[in-house]
Amino acid sequence: MIIDLISDTVTRPTKGMLDAMMNAQVGDDVFKSDPTINLLQKKAAEMFGMEDALFFPSGTMANQTAIKLHTQPGDKLFCDKWAHVYQYEGGGAAFNSGVTCKLIDGDRGMFTAEQLQVAAAGRSDIHVPYSRLVCIENTTNKGGGACWDFEELKKIKKVCVENNLDYHLDGARLFNALVAKNESPAQYGKLFDTISICLSKGLGAPIGSILLGSKEHIEKALRIRKLFGGAMRQAGFLAAAAIYALDHHVDRLAEDHKKAKQIETVLNTLSYVKKVEPVETNIIIFYVRDEMNPDTFISKMSEKNILLTPMGDGKIRIVTHLDFNDDMLEILLRELKLFHF
Repeated sequence: MIIDLISDTVTRPTKGMLDAMMNAQVGDDVFKSDPTINLLQKKAAEMFGMEDALFFPSGTMANQTAIKLHTQPGDKLFCDKWAHVYQYEGGGAAFNSGVTCKLIDGDRGMFTAEQLQVAAAGRSDIHVPYSRLVCIENTTNKGGGACWDFEELKKIKKVCVENNLDYHLDGARLFNALVAKNESPAQYGKLFDTISICLSKGLGAPIGSILLGSKEHIEKALRIRKLFGGAMRQAGFLAAAAIYALDHHVDRLAEDHKKAKQIETVLNTLSYVKKVEPVETNIIIFYVRDEMNPDTFISKMSEKNILLTPMGDGKIRIVTHLDFNDDMLEILLRELKLFHF
């Protein structure tokens, strides 16, 4: 048995999801005639109280589309130094949109309104880029699944308004944050100009993300998606999986969070573990002692059929998910306790 904890992207469709996919009504989405795609987009927009939504093949494409529709080449966006749009999207902000990233030195991927205010202040002349956009990632990937404080997000919105900055949420794992903090999609829909939601992580769909925004934003996004090669035909089979995920896989995210907390508890008792980041959702990030190579630890665990991933800076990541069951948890905890170097 392989216990794959590299990411929550490794999940496979459940039987119920597969049945929904196989029974989906489809059409040509390029002509806006796929009924299941249209249903998904309407459902997501209503859920967040936003005007419109658009289905994308990937979260990276959805984020990159949002950046492009909010900016012009030569502009600047603000994000945390660990933000996914900067760290893990192939330099897309620069390549696709010609914008630079002003990195903010936050805590676990989260900065404050005060830090943004400082970053956005200063000269405004021909020597510096126009400031256009603020990008938030909730939950934070490299920050270990940390959840932003909603009151702080509202303060950041105020800074955005005062400085004429658009506000984008990379909500790849937003539903994890909603479940963990008992928040609602509508709260976020009122706050952000655009929101991307990944359906193929904790929600367990095989493919796809949604971008939410105003009708004007989504009309622009439709053209950008075509430019990026993201327009699809009978994609309703994928949308059916996404609808099933939204209907059946949101509340169960709490199970992933519970397992992650159990892993955190055990890691904190182990002599070879130097530090464990606080666990709020389904991501555990920890550091082994300085005399141990993280890659060696990952390799040794792989020999036990337990797959983990390095995150750089000495970090090791474990991600719980739909396909990680109680028996697998028991095996993982046992092997962690038995490990020695």
